Amino acid sequence: MARAQNAALARVAVVVRAPAPLLWWPGLLSAAIGGLVPGLTGRHIGLLAGAALFLIAAAVAFSVRRNRYKELARGVSRAGRTVFLQDRHVTIRNWRRARRWWLLLAFLASVGSSFAVPSAAGLALAGAGAGLWAKSMWLGGLERGTDTLLWVRTEWAKASPAGKAVSGYFGTGLAAGDALPGGGRRPRPRGVRGRAVSAAR
Repeated sequence: MARAQNAALARVAVVVRAPAPLLWWPGLLSAAIGGLVPGLTGRHIGLLAGAALFLIAAAVAFSVRRNRYKELARGVSRAGRTVFLQDRHVTIRNWRRARRWWLLLAFLASVGSSFAVPSAAGLALAGAGAGLWAKSMWLGGLERGTDTLLWVRTEWAKASPAGKAVSGYFGTGLAAGDALPGGGRRPRPRGVRGRAVSAAR
């Protein structure tokens, strides 16, 4: 069973959702750039291959480790009052900073591959982003179904929020933190600015 004392917790759905736009938009941009070059296979074949890779990447990103997420969600422990809930924008910023070079290399590689198979790799990147966004929405469904937001210790989730280092999730009510079920931004009253962390409720 997971334990936390004065620990910082990040939302599981926010961590899953963080890479989605950084794969979706660069993937579409890469695919558009690839459409400008004929490549070795030609644009038509490249687009057909890209459409297939989009669906495969989306399905893989959505389905991988789902049983692990379910298992951890079933064993959720109630978050104590001494933990701190990391704000959504901080979780996303930390994730992107740790992986920015890998994301850049993936974009450059997808553009370069268009000289062989136009647009295919870019559409695969976009598909992975779509699959991760769908998985965050699926997690949101789990959260709404149990009236519990799922959190993980920030140091455990550096590799993956469902990796081997994660021994359990923590739960709070749906009103805690600044992200909705599924990891979307929670509307703030006008004039109220966020904080990096907030106490668990």
